Amino acid sequence: MEPTDLARQYGTPLYVYDLDRARAARHDLFASLPEGFEVFYAFKANPHVDLVRALREGEGPSCKAEISSTGELAAALEAGYPGADILYTGPGKTPEELGEAIAAGVRTFSAESLGDLEHIGAAAVEHGTVVDCLLRINSASASATTSIRMTGAPTQFGIDSETVRGLAEQLRSVPGTSVAGLHLFSQSNASDEEALIGELTHTIRVAAAIEEDLGIPLRLLDIGGGFSVPYAQHGERALYPKLRTELESALDVHFPHWREGAPRLAVESGRYLSGDSGTLVARVTNVKVSRGKKFVILDAGINTFGGMSGLGRLLPVSVQVEADDETERASLVGPLCTPGDVLGRGIDVPVLEVGDLVRIPNAGAYGPTSSLLMFLGRPAPTEVAVRGGEVVSVSRIEHVRTYRVREGAPHA
Repeated sequence: MEPTDLARQYGTPLYVYDLDRARAARHDLFASLPEGFEVFYAFKANPHVDLVRALREGEGPSCKAEISSTGELAAALEAGYPGADILYTGPGKTPEELGEAIAAGVRTFSAESLGDLEHIGAAAVEHGTVVDCLLRINSASASATTSIRMTGAPTQFGIDSETVRGLAEQLRSVPGTSVAGLHLFSQSNASDEEALIGELTHTIRVAAAIEEDLGIPLRLLDIGGGFSVPYAQHGERALYPKLRTELESALDVHFPHWREGAPRLAVESGRYLSGDSGTLVARVTNVKVSRGKKFVILDAGINTFGGMSGLGRLLPVSVQVEADDETERASLVGPLCTPGDVLGRGIDVPVLEVGDLVRIPNAGAYGPTSSLLMFLGRPAPTEVAVRGGEVVSVSRIEHVRTYRVREGAPHA
């Protein structure tokens, strides 16, 4: 069933997630990697339960879960991910969320600093266990140019690589923790395959040096991601025919026992696995001209799509809609009472009229849960998951205010 047909049935704004496309992305990613690699799906891209379940189930290798909140933990557990297949990340983990994750069976955490490692250890001790920790490393150098740079600068993410040797004894001796390996994430949405290969092979070299600084063998090495798919624009998800061979060569040099599982190896991906599975359908609610410039007003705005898009800026630069008809220049804007509600400024769009439906492709990542959902109190978009052309589920996120103090009761 076409997304526009579903929109006529369920209304707009409407997200449609094709679970078959998500599984195809999973297949392509595993096929691009050396045999034995693990793939962690970054829930921040899209935590929709049916989508994350599709990445775990079906034929072929399954994804594991990379999460950074108890909300994402709940989604992972609902989708059937066991605690053993969950990596808990993030720079500001609280004692409460650490306790909840450990109680749910999570036993692998990414530690962003010595203090973060100590917090993880304290929660583990309180629960009478020892957890594996990957030390997230903020490398002092990088290789590729990408849309988001996550390394080489002062940041809340990771332990500065040049400080690891001096901290090694402290890092190895935090009660409740066992340093299992390293977590390096330096980029997002690499510009091309050469850029991706350059960054990931550079990461492998850095990891080998950090292993020597730590003085312990690595059991798990997460080399990050950067796998590319268009965001809200026409285009195809990237394929990486050279990546497997290049990674194998780099690993043979720097980790000669990797083929025997020492260390286990992993990558992480959110956008690549979910991005091209999603289509956003919106309806034109008004068309106007202001001082010679045309504005096409949709019922989907920054509260529906593109709030904190994960691209290092508040809004996407442009949004394209599918059409084979004649085009004109116009701005696509949303329904909100703010001049910032712009999805595309001065872009080519088909000649649109009130009531027309437009489709925004490659919108499966960084959609509703990374947008300004509660701004102005408008309803969240409906989300439909489909498989084999059949509807699997229809859902909508609801915001409900819960009062901790009843009316008339004294406030604390």
